[in-house]
Amino acid sequence: MSLPPILRDRLRLPVVASPLFIISNPDLVIAQCKAGIVGSFPSLNARPKEVFEEWLIRITTELAEYDRQHPEAPSAPFAVNQIVHKSNDRLDHDLQLCVKYKVPIIITSLGARPELNEAVHSYGGIVLHDIINNKFAHKAIEKGADGLIAVAAGAGGHAGTQSPFALVQEIREWFDGPLLLSGSIANGRAILGAQAMGADLAYIGSAFIATKEANAVEDYKQMIVDSGAEDILYTNLFTGVHGNYLKPSVINAGMDPDNLPVSDPSKMNFGSDREKPKAWKTIWGCGQGIGAVKAIESAGDFVARLKREYDQARSELMSKAA
Repeated sequence: MSLPPILRDRLRLPVVASPLFIISNPDLVIAQCKAGIVGSFPSLNARPKEVFEEWLIRITTELAEYDRQHPEAPSAPFAVNQIVHKSNDRLDHDLQLCVKYKVPIIITSLGARPELNEAVHSYGGIVLHDIINNKFAHKAIEKGADGLIAVAAGAGGHAGTQSPFALVQEIREWFDGPLLLSGSIANGRAILGAQAMGADLAYIGSAFIATKEANAVEDYKQMIVDSGAEDILYTNLFTGVHGNYLKPSVINAGMDPDNLPVSDPSKMNFGSDREKPKAWKTIWGCGQGIGAVKAIESAGDFVARLKREYDQARSELMSKAA
């Protein structure tokens, strides 16, 4: 498996923090990058659209200053998530700014466009595309993506239903490029497990919701701490695409989690004229791996704990192998 230098040489832990809708902000991204992992955010989190450039300026400026002060341990690169769905009328605007500021990594979701990949490649950036099955993986690479994010069962957000073992296995039969794995990864041992089954990097999202920098209300963060895998509900009601949500938040909103209606996927809308979905205010997304989250802590402390757990797990595995 081969990794581009930006992912091979600049990470202190083989982790990319996934872009969390509404929750990821400059504070969180900067903290993640300083801790030595890729920090990311959806461009649509910056609203109105003029705020997006302000975020890019702040992130690039603060990370550059940090690197000057810490040449022995510079920051990891950051990534911006672009929703490629046809309803996203901000895509061209946001992509132009990504090119202007030479965003190192672009994460694409809900569609793949060759012209977007070409624009990112024009300044030396790379594109990682998230997929839920082998069919979509082939399409993404055919259209010019550099790497894949395998979103397996148990992941937060718009998760797939396939076992990570099955999904990674099928992709690795034909693809030797950058492969990230998402799905219930919330401790160092799981990061090592992702690598053992064939992924290059772990893709971690839900655990970062319960960090001090995250743009989530305290009740949301505490619900992450208090919940486990059995508290996660898989439904397409709230966005039109199946995703994982905290069952207690569904109950608090006055709905029966065991009797939810099915949504129409054609209603999915990422346009700037949409009404802000009530779901994102009162229904809270989350993956199944949160049983490992025991407290609300800073992003830096969380990554440091992941590193200790990862190093210990690797040492234990090497001892067993010997």
